[in-house]
Amino acid sequence: MLFQKKAADSGDTWLIVGLGNPEKKYDGTRHNVGFETLDHLAECWNIQPVKAKFQGLWGQGTVDGRKVVLLKPLTYMNLSGQSVGAAAQFFKIPPQRVIVLCDDVDQAAGHMRIRPQGSAGGHNGLKDIIAHLGSQEFIRVRMGVGRKPRPDYDLADWVLGKPAAEDRKAIDARYPDAEAACRLLMAGKLAEAQNKYNH
Repeated sequence: MLFQKKAADSGDTWLIVGLGNPEKKYDGTRHNVGFETLDHLAECWNIQPVKAKFQGLWGQGTVDGRKVVLLKPLTYMNLSGQSVGAAAQFFKIPPQRVIVLCDDVDQAAGHMRIRPQGSAGGHNGLKDIIAHLGSQEFIRVRMGVGRKPRPDYDLADWVLGKPAAEDRKAIDARYPDAEAACRLLMAGKLAEAQNKYNH
């Protein structure tokens, strides 16, 4: 408890959130790419989000001398903001030091786009986070999962489906880039992260 209290008083803690749906049946779906990206970070940094709080699973560690909280909301995608808002409030982390990892159906599979702020762009998880943080000024690392095959294809069916083998390979190949990008973002090197990894 003393350790947590100390963390809550810290002025330089970062919150990195992976978005997804918690049930086993959603494993490997396009909508769970945020969870998968966070899993990669957790493995690289030896920070396991296994403690239950904030309606999610979280873990804490140090990366490049900075305190980092990794969070997996277990609220289901559309209510992700409840978990993110609670964690940000507890650790006193402003929106500008929140990084959200999520899927993006407007990009080809394997493409990555880093944005420092902006609207939800039709992503319900981001929409709820904006509502609960009261701000659009948090960083998004959006992982492309491929566009719908045709305009009339149901979006929910698409994001809750699993990528084809070729798309899956392209998505998995970008997880190391997402990890490297997060390090740059926490170091205040947004432009460098975008120049290196926005493709």
